[in-house]
Formats: sequence, C-alpha cells, structure tokens
Amino acid sequence: MNTGFADLAQLAAAVRDCRRCPLAGLRTLAVPGEGPTQAEILLIGEGPGQQEDRQGRPFVGASGHLLQKLLAGVGLDRSQVFITNVVKCRPPNNRDPLPVELAACAPFLDNQVTLIDPLILITLGRFSLAHFLGPGARITQVHGRPTRLGDRLLLPMFHPAAALRNPQWQQALEADFAQLPGLLAAARRSRPPRPDNFTQLSLF
Repeated sequence: MNTGFADLAQLAAAVRDCRRCPLAGLRTLAVPGEGPTQAEILLIGEGPGQQEDRQGRPFVGASGHLLQKLLAGVGLDRSQVFITNVVKCRPPNNRDPLPVELAACAPFLDNQVTLIDPLILITLGRFSLAHFLGPGARITQVHGRPTRLGDRLLLPMFHPAAALRNPQWQQALEADFAQLPGLLAAARRSRPPRPDNFTQLSLF
C-alpha cells in the first residue's frame, strides 16, 4: 500500500479503490473525508453511517447536523475544517470497527494528518482517540483536555452520536467546543502564518 501520497486527491482516490479489508465488499461508497487541504482544524470520527455510505461524505446524518451546530456556536463553519473518520467504509449495522479494519485504514489517516498539517486535531469518540493516545486512553477522563502532539494540539471530545443519546455528554461536548477559539488563537501564535492559497476538497 502506498503510504506516501502526493496530495489529498491522490489519497482519496486510493481510499475509493481500497480493498484491504472486508468492508470494501459491503460499502456503497467509501468516505475519504472533506475540507480545505490546509485546514487548521482536523476532526476525526469513527466511521461512516448509513447516510455517509450513500453519499460518500462524512457526518451528513444527525451527528453531522449536531457537529455543524457546535461549530457554528464557536464561530466556525464546516467549510473551514477538514472532517474524516478512522475507518473510511461503513461497518455493518454501525458496529464498532474491528482491529483489522482500523489497521487497514490507519495509513490513510496518518497521511491525512501529514498532508493537512492542522494546528488542532479533534478526536470524536474513543476509536479516534485510541489511534493517537493508545487503547488505554479513556474518553470520559480526557475529553476537553488539550494534549500536545509535536507542534499541534490534540483535543479529545465525545462523538456527536454519543452526545445525541446522552444529554450529559452533549453538555460536555458543548463545553469542550467552547475552548476552540482560544486554543486556535494560541496555536496560530505558535506557528508561522499559512499561505492563503489553500484548496477546498469539497467531495473528499
């Protein structure tokens, strides 16, 4: 498998052609992710749901509506952030991703982080959290606590789908999102300014 993609368009094409795990035979459409190629914020969920599988876009169902509301609440628009998942194809019946599926998709996610080079990584749920901090990390203990990973920040949060099922977690998610403007301002000060000529990959 190529793990040195030249750009996000090449990576997205590879995701759509991927046959590295059994999910490839079950999907309608793979969901590489979408957003600006130089987004300052990269949000990482778990995997596509039914609507995402049909449309080939991340977070377009109920979770996506909540995510958009949360972004708007802190003055951000969905078009300003890059959104993807740890697995790019829908697990049957929205079950948890299996280790073989996570391993097959891990190089895609790692390359997305490298190519986008965001200031802030937001993990949504336990599977994206585990990708960066290991299986021992507990979302209930670390959500809302920024962690430095090299020259970027990792901000763990509950997954919007979980928040829709639990009002207490939705309150926590809103509080965690409220930190974003301050964290982003601080992250911008710690890095050189980015060029203005970024590209919007609206269908990735």
